[in-house]
Amino acid sequence: MGLWWGRALDAAGIDTVALRGDYTRQRILVARYRPSAYLATRLLVARHLLPHLLTVTAFMHRTDSLLDSGPEAGRAAAFAHWEKQVREGVSTGADDHPDIRPLVHTIAAHPPLRTRVLDFLAAAPTDLDFAGFATEADYQSYLDAYALPAFMLIAGLLVGEDTPAGYREACRTYIDGSQRLDFANDLAEDLAEGRLNLPQDTLDAYGVTRADLESARDTSGTRALLDHVLGQARQSLAAGRPLADLVPPEGRPLFRAMIGIEDLTAVAARAKGAALLHGSARPPLPATLSLLFRERRSR
Repeated sequence: MGLWWGRALDAAGIDTVALRGDYTRQRILVARYRPSAYLATRLLVARHLLPHLLTVTAFMHRTDSLLDSGPEAGRAAAFAHWEKQVREGVSTGADDHPDIRPLVHTIAAHPPLRTRVLDFLAAAPTDLDFAGFATEADYQSYLDAYALPAFMLIAGLLVGEDTPAGYREACRTYIDGSQRLDFANDLAEDLAEGRLNLPQDTLDAYGVTRADLESARDTSGTRALLDHVLGQARQSLAAGRPLADLVPPEGRPLFRAMIGIEDLTAVAARAKGAALLHGSARPPLPATLSLLFRERRSR
């Protein structure tokens, strides 16, 4: 265990051997599946919040994985079992599951998180039952029903009990941009898993079929479609920048970095064009590091 991590656990009041091990496993999980987000969190989040933010992120990842991976026939049962375990842990304040213990401890340290965790669990079947979007309105409903409650787990942790006016609306604007970016940038991976996250009416507007996307056809239509969706993502990300001004000062560098990295990713994805149908784009490492260390110096 690194010295910096031990100090973060100390600052967060995590003092038992078992819990420190639990939080450390959650940290490693996040570092593996979201390296850029992990680096931003490590550099920009105050020590006393860092373990809590990472364990909430790991909880979201574990839940998402149950909803959209593994044999489809078993997903509902797997999620139901997980939901029961989490609800029991949250209700009793104690749990023997190593992935739930740190979440329960974090809720004890940040009580408003309890409601947000339960809201997220209630929203999760929206993703379990996902069958694609027929229209833009369907996507907007998904945003409200699932994506926003998921993001509020993180966003709520950074503001505590006193949520400022307009905060939820600003979070929605940001997560709209982030979600659109993910859906376009991860198109190849999602299609390989049988999932198309772009609205059918948007495909129709550009004369693109699902078969075109699955076959990775580089046509004027697919290029225009991807450029349109990524343009929408950048517009929402830009409109979501005021979100950083609504959180306490210690949380602002992280939010500015999150939005900045998303925008760098969107620019890289637009430059990649139809090649996105073969694999995702990544933000340029030098620009990402420059952004992160600039925000680090602003703390």
